[in-house]
Amino acid sequence: MTVENEKDWAGLRRIGQIVARTRDEMLRSIVPGMTTAELDGIGEAMLKRHGATPAPRKVYNFPGATCISINDVAAHGIPGRRTIRAGDIVNVDVSAELDGYYADTGATIVVEGDSPETELKQRLVDSSRKALDAGMAEARSGAKLNRIGKAIEREARSRGFAVIRNLAGHGVGRKLHEEPGDITNFENKQDGRLLKNGVVLAIETFLSTGAEYVLEEEDGWTIRTPDRSLVAQFEHTVVVTKDGPVIMTV
Repeated sequence: MTVENEKDWAGLRRIGQIVARTRDEMLRSIVPGMTTAELDGIGEAMLKRHGATPAPRKVYNFPGATCISINDVAAHGIPGRRTIRAGDIVNVDVSAELDGYYADTGATIVVEGDSPETELKQRLVDSSRKALDAGMAEARSGAKLNRIGKAIEREARSRGFAVIRNLAGHGVGRKLHEEPGDITNFENKQDGRLLKNGVVLAIETFLSTGAEYVLEEEDGWTIRTPDRSLVAQFEHTVVVTKDGPVIMTV
């Protein structure tokens, strides 16, 4: 969508704050031994308390209120009996709708505790966060859309990581996924589109310790790396302006 008036600004800010607070509350609540279903319940209760509807369930009939992805699961992890362990990389992706407006956000942490790859995991998470910052910095009106992906991949590779090439950010606002379509984590040189003032984007990074492509599992949802390499995702909903992005999900 494109923000056209103060009502749009207010609607996006409202739902943006709700999903951001839900994301942060879920991340703060993670402890070793809890199940992903329990973590999802915390998110669902918070969304309900604010009157928001979980977007994955509303739009796609996803079997959970939020997506919770662990270690080599890059996206769309289904909440269930899986137990979160010390040292796991845990990603929480929260999207919701309120009064006709959608916002989408995600973040990843390394669960405290002993793990043989703790340093690598933390570097991956930190790099994915910094790659998102680099990508968002390119989101200003008149700039090429593909500069976002170029900045993300440059940041990832400078830190020794790969980007997942068949997952992407997207337009958001009046729908969960809408125009301008995919916002890749790499520079698509065939994409000459320019960013327009007021357009709403969900910019997200998928950094990997190895794989550049992911596969969907038989459940029709879970997306995993084929080589078990680790993935960290971060995401913000932003409004593009001539002065840069205005982040709705902080």
